[in-house]
Amino acid sequence: MEPVSLGMPSLPVSLTERRRSRQIQVGSVAVGGDAPVSVQSMTTTRTSDIGATLQQIAELTASGCEIVRVACPTQDDADALATIARKSQIPVIADIHFQPKYVFAAIDAGCAAVRVNPGNIKQFDDKVKEIARAASAAGTPIRIGVNAGSLDARLLKKYGKATPEALVESALWEASLFEEHGFQDIKISVKHNDPVVMIQAYRQLAAVCDYPLHLGVTEAGPAFQGTIKSAVAFGALLSEGIGDTIRVSLSAPPAEEVKVGLQILQSLGLKQRRLEIVSCPSCGRAQVDVYKLADEVTAGLEGMEVPLRVAVMGCVVNGPGEAREADLGVASGNGKGQIFVKGEVIRTVPESKIVETLIDEAMKLAEQMEKDGVESGEPAVTVQ
Repeated sequence: MEPVSLGMPSLPVSLTERRRSRQIQVGSVAVGGDAPVSVQSMTTTRTSDIGATLQQIAELTASGCEIVRVACPTQDDADALATIARKSQIPVIADIHFQPKYVFAAIDAGCAAVRVNPGNIKQFDDKVKEIARAASAAGTPIRIGVNAGSLDARLLKKYGKATPEALVESALWEASLFEEHGFQDIKISVKHNDPVVMIQAYRQLAAVCDYPLHLGVTEAGPAFQGTIKSAVAFGALLSEGIGDTIRVSLSAPPAEEVKVGLQILQSLGLKQRRLEIVSCPSCGRAQVDVYKLADEVTAGLEGMEVPLRVAVMGCVVNGPGEAREADLGVASGNGKGQIFVKGEVIRTVPESKIVETLIDEAMKLAEQMEKDGVESGEPAVTVQ
């Protein structure tokens, strides 16, 4: 009997059917329809500092970011948009607040899309016809981005606070103004810092329109808190098929936002993985330093782009089973480690040689996968 591969499945199981939204084109990235859910972030540099902004965009691109947003609060920022949009390797969205003139500047600069916040542009309603005409002529999509913290005063008065209904009404009102002028190349977001309110708002919005939706928990907080909030909110919505592109908002470097966003999508089977380290949390049964082993293996395999699942296990209870189900694994005990490749024990090595052996075998597997044409996905690390 031929050996059966017990490694990671090449095609993840889908949780549910995606909501069927209309598709728009944000530069080279399709958003909505049957396009994959994309990951966005936003630069933290002054946009007018073209060199620093392009450097951060390059770092974000390397981390897996697919669309980047840049702030445009001043004329100097607007003047920098053309160069940034031209030199960026990923689509650039201009983020516009307060000044409608910068919307036109962003369109003229060749930005892939423009984000406008209806609550922050007091004269925006009067400019919709002109913006719709300019955006349509240039093929530039508009994201209507509603935030709880900058909701239109009229809606705050009507609802008393930023309720899900208020967020949805604001978004649909602005969309209707564009629709009056025949413009429907629109993406919508309705962000709130409370995941429960945010989830309710997106559910309501998804039920009454077919525009693609950009998911976000605004002001999510420091890295740990923001990661939890975003994972909970995005997980709930994406598992229901709601959401076409995401941005994790963290008080942390932008590349960390991308890392979290990719991990959320991978966890739901919406992104293919690259490297996945499965390691036990350690317990009284562990006979080796699992934390140290997992860290050293992760560091040694950093940058690997093939979808390889590596199990680092510290005892004989779950270790052999987990190691067998991975592409590559080790079950450790009594100062030694059994090395598994595709479910088969290939050798037993001393604890001091475990990391070195795993890395060597991982490189062999990666080389074979590349020869076989296995496509790379995105990085993932899980701990069991």
